[in-house]
Amino acid sequence: MRMAAKVAGAVMMSALTLSTGTAQAQSEARRDEFYWLGEINKASLVINSSQGLLDPALAPRIAQGLDKVLKDGARPGAKRPTLVITFEPLLIEAAGVEATLLHAGRSSQDMLSTVRAAVMRDELLALAEQLRTTTATLRAVAEAQQDTIVPNYTNGVAAQPNSYGHYLLGFVAGFERDAERLRQAYARLDRSPMGTTVLNGTSWPLDRDRMAAYLGFPAKVDNAYDAAQISAAEMPVEIGAVATSIALHTGAFIQDVMVQYAQPRPWILLREGDGNTYVSSAMPQKRNPGLLNDTRGQASMVLTLAMGRAIAAHNIPPGMNDPKSVRDNAEVITRTVATLRNLDRILKALVIDRDRALEELNSDWTASQEIADELMRTYKLPFRVGHHFASEVVGYAKAHDIRPSDFPYAEAQRIYRETLAEMKLPVGELPMSEAQFRAALDPVAILRNRATSGGPQPAEMKRMLAETDQNLAAQQRWISEHRQAIDTALARLDSDFAQVLAKAK
Repeated sequence: MRMAAKVAGAVMMSALTLSTGTAQAQSEARRDEFYWLGEINKASLVINSSQGLLDPALAPRIAQGLDKVLKDGARPGAKRPTLVITFEPLLIEAAGVEATLLHAGRSSQDMLSTVRAAVMRDELLALAEQLRTTTATLRAVAEAQQDTIVPNYTNGVAAQPNSYGHYLLGFVAGFERDAERLRQAYARLDRSPMGTTVLNGTSWPLDRDRMAAYLGFPAKVDNAYDAAQISAAEMPVEIGAVATSIALHTGAFIQDVMVQYAQPRPWILLREGDGNTYVSSAMPQKRNPGLLNDTRGQASMVLTLAMGRAIAAHNIPPGMNDPKSVRDNAEVITRTVATLRNLDRILKALVIDRDRALEELNSDWTASQEIADELMRTYKLPFRVGHHFASEVVGYAKAHDIRPSDFPYAEAQRIYRETLAEMKLPVGELPMSEAQFRAALDPVAILRNRATSGGPQPAEMKRMLAETDQNLAAQQRWISEHRQAIDTALARLDSDFAQVLAKAK
């Protein structure tokens, strides 16, 4: 059966609304390090000139120079310096050395810590959106496949029957925890280090709260030493941990599908074509699962890069730059987004053969635990006795190549009597009728009759799907609200900067 999952509620990234010529020139540029150095300088100019820390008479000329630097940097192919010491010469050239009056109470330490936090904040929101999208696809496939009965495996061996939809909702639960971890990491990242200077603040009475608000941070890093020396090195490691969890969940799912490619008659494969599979160069019968291999490789690279963040931060004095590279830290997230995007493709390309899955279940003894459960539930037989009986039935069946549906009821009766004798219990007849014995081996009935909360029975599947919908909606609101908060703050800064700039004209 071919299965295509549709993901409802596509997310549109909110556009950055800006009101001045400077902002309009920048609107096509990404919010990179150069961009945020510009925003910090704009905020310093507006705040300090309004508070008397910068002569208001000089502010318009400095604003004009800053406006030129930012417009020049927004041109195609233009250089966009990423360091304070390479950005500042451009500002001096455009506005004169008086422009360095903006540097009152500032340092590369707090400025670049703020830049990194702002860049990574955007990256985390992009990751949150792709995680939500892929989780929504998982949920859609789970709903479509909730009545598909398949083998599940433990220790690499077929263990029990399960609904494929229920299996997928297990991965949904894992990704929802990843989204929760991401939001928690974001809350710790979303704090402004600006105004802490290097280690212990400054004698300039800077308005750190107003600076944080202009840059879209709801709070500031409280301790000045923590700002650039501790948290700046800690956050990449925490973000790496979030990426690691996502990669582990992705890899586990891929490996479960990959196992089927070793089988001569698999019950789940990728739809051929569209870059999902490719033909072997030498063996014409082979259809290699290229998309699975590529995505697994991406997940492994995410783990490599994420662990590298911890190694870079390990055993160095506080404040060193080893783990702080924006490029390296952003690459962890970029690779994670790409991994999730490919997982989304995999989910939409799955082809599940329900009949073949049920055939595999009925050709093995994955339902045998139900015999022990039924004997204990209905006839009060100790579980270990029932388990031993069922195990002996399976052993006999495998030795004689007997399928569950063909197992002789008389042999079951014999094995039951021998089991009781072996376990030194009064010998009696198997209390299950032949009909009950065979019903206990029906995978479909087993799942329908599950009573545990969180199980694959229809009522619980309906409940879990509904809760997933609520969680996905909440994730979307969280993403939209945080993007809007940043955009609104930057628009306010742009408007206030424009008022200063207008005085130079």
